[in-house]
Amino acid sequence: MTVAAPPTSRLRRLIVCADDFALHAGASQGIMQLAAQGRLSATSALVLSPRWALDAPRLRDLRGQLDVGLHLDWTSAFARAQGHGRPLARVMARALLGGLRPDQARPVIEQQLDAFEAHWQASPDHVDGHQHVQQFAGIRTALVQALLARYGRGPMPYLRISRPARPRAELKSRLIASLGADALENIAKNAGVTRARALFGTYDFGRNEAAYARRMTAWLADVPDGAILMCHPAGPAPAHAASAAARQAELAYLAGPRWPEALARAGVQLARGAAALA
Repeated sequence: MTVAAPPTSRLRRLIVCADDFALHAGASQGIMQLAAQGRLSATSALVLSPRWALDAPRLRDLRGQLDVGLHLDWTSAFARAQGHGRPLARVMARALLGGLRPDQARPVIEQQLDAFEAHWQASPDHVDGHQHVQQFAGIRTALVQALLARYGRGPMPYLRISRPARPRAELKSRLIASLGADALENIAKNAGVTRARALFGTYDFGRNEAAYARRMTAWLADVPDGAILMCHPAGPAPAHAASAAARQAELAYLAGPRWPEALARAGVQLARGAAALA
């Protein structure tokens, strides 16, 4: 069945970003599949993963079709192997208690930007954070400083602000925003760094494909022009991988016919950051 879209002038532009590229082989493969289908407009890479060096060259075949950015990492097993990573609860506690210092965070950020550029062979189109660490106290200031120092002459990556568009959003979204969305927004604005100020796609990862489709319909009804919708699709995962069933359900939905139909019904079009945030 063909779904009629509203007139082009009414279409809202949406950056659809698949997080966790290089998390494992199934995540990279699922994201590359969706990108080749034209079902995404961005992805964010975990560059501390050993898979980044392996999978980045394959992703380069899709250069120019989607934004590719850094998924800044302080909490994964990869970050812990590097020495700076800790479980999310501990990183959050340190940030809230003032234990994360910009002068200590800056070298970690630079290391991850170096790793991104080494294998992508270009600067990132955007920067966000695994478990939203990009807006934690002690990290956010250092991040903007690093971006200005490295990319001040352009092109400058855009930033994700992990904040819902609606004040009465679900609790998880509001809790994420409370960890520094407004502060990062102000720092980036004062520095002249472009940012996408509304984020959708937060849920409990405990759903099947049908439930995810219903969530998506609700999100698309609310998205403002220039928002980001994050997703976490993946194919087959290692036995120990977290949220494997939910990630596979996301991949099935985004690869299937219901996703473009939902976009058309909602009057939403996929867009890269340069177009959506202009």
